[in-house]
Amino acid sequence: MSEATVTIHVSALDRLGAGHSWVFRGEIADSGDAAGGEVVRVRDVRGKFRGRAFFSSRSTIALRMLTREDIAIDRRFWQQRIAQAEDWRCRIFPGETTYRLLFSDGDFCSSIIADRYGSCLVLQTLSQGAERIQPLLVELLQERFEPQAIVLRNDAKVRQLEGLPLEKKVICGSLPEHVPAAMGKIRFDLDLLQAQKTGLFLDQRENYAAAGQYASGRTLDVFSYAGGFALHCAPRAAEVECLDISPPALQEVLRNAGLNGFTNIRTIADNAFDRLRTLDREGERFDTIILDPPAFAKNRQAVPQAQKGYKEINLRAFRLLRPGGFLITCSCSNHLTTAQFEKIVQAAAADSQRSVQWVETRGQSRDHPWLAAMPETCYLKCLILRVW
Repeated sequence: MSEATVTIHVSALDRLGAGHSWVFRGEIADSGDAAGGEVVRVRDVRGKFRGRAFFSSRSTIALRMLTREDIAIDRRFWQQRIAQAEDWRCRIFPGETTYRLLFSDGDFCSSIIADRYGSCLVLQTLSQGAERIQPLLVELLQERFEPQAIVLRNDAKVRQLEGLPLEKKVICGSLPEHVPAAMGKIRFDLDLLQAQKTGLFLDQRENYAAAGQYASGRTLDVFSYAGGFALHCAPRAAEVECLDISPPALQEVLRNAGLNGFTNIRTIADNAFDRLRTLDREGERFDTIILDPPAFAKNRQAVPQAQKGYKEINLRAFRLLRPGGFLITCSCSNHLTTAQFEKIVQAAAADSQRSVQWVETRGQSRDHPWLAAMPETCYLKCLILRVW
């Protein structure tokens, strides 16, 4: 069977040449007889070979580049991609078994996510192409890691843009009700089928550790989820208050606190905006505040409203901090740049009439490597500030 060829317009070449991985549907000159999910040969309108890619018959992202080289996308190719990714994780987290193993385009595996949680793996195949090779990926992961279980978390809504169903299931092995995992000295019990995303917010891993170095006194962890920040802050803080709207998430906080022997963590189930206003009105004060909200800007149209939301929570946090206290504030909104986020936080500081020392500007953990030519892969912002 001959290999399908997709021809792209000149308009895509500068971006691809710089190292971006995507070609959009409007940049396709001719898709020939390519089928959705197929690996295709990519050429420009002059006939020059440009690489090989996953082809989507449905998504706005018509091509997801896998390589610029004229090589086969076969079993050996994917073995090498997985090995290359694992080698990097072993280098940055020696001896650890909790990390993002495959970070989509950041690991040259566009639309494929794989996380490792101790003896279990979580896999996401988010495009037609990734879906087609899912059995091969499962086989290769089994061979390399011999996991107790592999969980398929294909409940991300982005799959609907590819015409794919949403599902989550154990695809092989036997999954424990709670999977033990660890980040350094902090231990977690995870429900990999019911947890948000794939289990933990692994992109914050190194920011959790950094926050733990600054925490002291009375600490407030807003949008705490399962307590990643709280658990890392607990050893240095007098007390940690975890605020989240989800009671099940707060139950995870308490279970993980017990697992680590922390008795200084308590939980509050409430809307973060409402609770911050109430705390401000009541004159409460904290030594450390962490803000780690969900993405307020899901698309470009939502950016103006998102900016208002980020300013509001940061303004309240500034007002609630004691002089010399620390604010660790985050944004995972891909459509909000680091410069925009910094400007919002600076404006909130000015409106709160607080003086601020900029201590650190951080990003996503190193197991989420980003491509210089692909801003979509660099999304997490984390600022650490000292407030006076």
